[in-house]
Amino acid sequence: MKQNPILVALDVPQPEDAMRLVEQLAPVVGGFKVGKELFVAAGPDIVRRIRAAGAMVFLDLKFHDIPNTVAKAVAAAVRLDVQMLTVHASGGRAMLAAAEQAAQETAGKMGGSAPLVLGVTVLTSMDQAALHEVGIEANPGQQVERLAQLAVQAGLRGLVCSPLEVAGLRQLLPGQVQLVTPGIRGPGDAVHDQRRTLSPQEALLAGATWLVIGRPICGAPNPRAAAEKMLAG
Repeated sequence: MKQNPILVALDVPQPEDAMRLVEQLAPVVGGFKVGKELFVAAGPDIVRRIRAAGAMVFLDLKFHDIPNTVAKAVAAAVRLDVQMLTVHASGGRAMLAAAEQAAQETAGKMGGSAPLVLGVTVLTSMDQAALHEVGIEANPGQQVERLAQLAVQAGLRGLVCSPLEVAGLRQLLPGQVQLVTPGIRGPGDAVHDQRRTLSPQEALLAGATWLVIGRPICGAPNPRAAAEKMLAG
């Protein structure tokens, strides 16, 4: 059976809200993303609860610090039994390599498989004007490619990028690199603060491995029906 590519972003403030969504959606999606809001509100216990429900966890805290600090944070995430986690690719080669090494070594000591450490390239809320404001002259596509190549050279096996960059990265990177794409919107869905979006079908056709979808599912009157509809047409 093909792996369901939908990772539901649990962008809710309370753990009970998150667990209600997990109970509804676990049978019809591939896993759940725990981001900063929920993790700060609920702590590591929310990861344990989702894992106890049998669901995959993508811990999206976007670590970005000196290599030693990031390595320790990654090791702690591995001990929480997450299946994916994120680091900012702009943290540099040494930080990225330390993150992957920590994931592999910690998982090895535990007798399990290392989680997928994902390098975050350019946030989907950023366009060319926003990049220029922080001193980056490249356009989003160029910056994504630069950071993607750096991350893969440092040993990472996956990346987070806008769906608009997926096709280009598939031409540039080894085929086994997994691409996780936020900014997914169905027909008629509001884009909110996303700037670079595609539909689920368009993103998968371009070569995305995983689709991160939050508000279009979690904010729907019937989240399960919304999740099922995402891949239906």
